[in-house]
Amino acid sequence: MLSYLALGDSYTIGEAVPKEESFPLQLAKALLKKGFTHAPPEVVATTGWTTDELAAGIRDRDLACVYSVVTLLIGVNNQYRGRSIENYRSEFTELLLRAIEFAGEKPEHVIVLSIPDWGVTPFAEGRDRQAIAHDIDAFNQAAQTIAQAHACHWLDITDSTRKNGQNPEFLAEDALHPSGKEYTIWAQRLEPIVEKILRDSDYYIAP
Repeated sequence: MLSYLALGDSYTIGEAVPKEESFPLQLAKALLKKGFTHAPPEVVATTGWTTDELAAGIRDRDLACVYSVVTLLIGVNNQYRGRSIENYRSEFTELLLRAIEFAGEKPEHVIVLSIPDWGVTPFAEGRDRQAIAHDIDAFNQAAQTIAQAHACHWLDITDSTRKNGQNPEFLAEDALHPSGKEYTIWAQRLEPIVEKILRDSDYYIAP
C-alpha cells in the first residue's frame, strides 16, 4: 500500500483553504483515481516553519520508518526572516537527507518543490518585490542544486505562483497563500512524477 509523507510549512498544509484542497490531499485523491491504494497522507508542516523548525517538528513526530513517496517544500520563512543562504543550504541538506531516509534510502522517491514567490501577491504591497524575487530565486537555486546532487526530483512551481499571484481566483482570502485552484496545478504537476515512481516500484494499479 502506498504511503506518502509531505514535509513543509504553510504551503504544504494549505493555510487558509479547506484541508482537502491542499496539494498533498489533492495528489492523494488523484492517485486513488489511478488505482493506487494508499493510506492517508502523513503531513508534517506548520505555518511559519523555517528549516530548523521543520527539523524539530520531525523529531517530535513518531513517523513510520519508510514511505513510498516523500515531498519536501521548505524555505520561504527562512527568506522572509532574512536568514542567510549559507544557513539554508546546511539545514536544507539535513532535511533532504532525512527525507531520503524516510523514503527507504531511495532518493528517486523524494520530490523537492520550489519555493513560491509570495512577493507577487497583494500581501506584499509596499515591499520590494524585485528583491523578494531575487531572494526566492537564490534559495531555489540552492535547493535545486542540493536536490539534484542527491539524485532527488526537483519540481518548479514558482513559475505558476508568479503567473497567478495577482489573480484572486488563485489566492486564498488572506491574499498571500494559494487557493485550492493553485494547489491543483501543483498536484497535477506532481502526479506524473509520483505515478512513474510507483509504477517503477511495482505498486498495485487497478485494471
